[in-house]
Amino acid sequence: LRDRALAEYGRVDMLVANAYAMVKGPAHELPEAGWDRTLDVCLKATYLALRVLAEPLLAARGSIVLVSSVHAATGTAGFSAYAAAKGGLVAYARQLAVEYGPRLRVNAVLPGPIRTRQWDAISDEDVQIAVAGTAAGRLGTPAEVAAAIAFLAADEASYITGVALPVDGGWTITKQTP
Repeated sequence: LRDRALAEYGRVDMLVANAYAMVKGPAHELPEAGWDRTLDVCLKATYLALRVLAEPLLAARGSIVLVSSVHAATGTAGFSAYAAAKGGLVAYARQLAVEYGPRLRVNAVLPGPIRTRQWDAISDEDVQIAVAGTAAGRLGTPAEVAAAIAFLAADEASYITGVALPVDGGWTITKQTP
């Protein structure tokens, strides 16, 4: 992929790491294979992508946006491996921003409840609980996350690096309680 991008475009300006895998369960019951799969897909793949693309990204003075999750900022029962992986992405974004700045900007977005295919298997009741947990009163859209990613990767955000931007409709700032 790196060679193809360089052959077709002559450079690599940005990397968006948006890998997803989640094996749910309490930490003490989660099979090691489930832990490994979640961390390999969500976190290790990002490390591997950087290893392959660091040189052209640095040459282009590019940008990396890591797609984390609100689970990096809050605790939710059953999400131990996912929270660890997505929290690791936030720490990794800060580390890379320090390590490669000023030639490379690195940020993370933390999507909250976003209407993706994953929500198709969620009950209407659980969707409404998620909606009630947002200040916006609705699920977000993939386009809204993409807009935040595009902004962070653009020249207009040239002085923003090392941040973790929630794109969550206020999910991390408000909770409904009975």
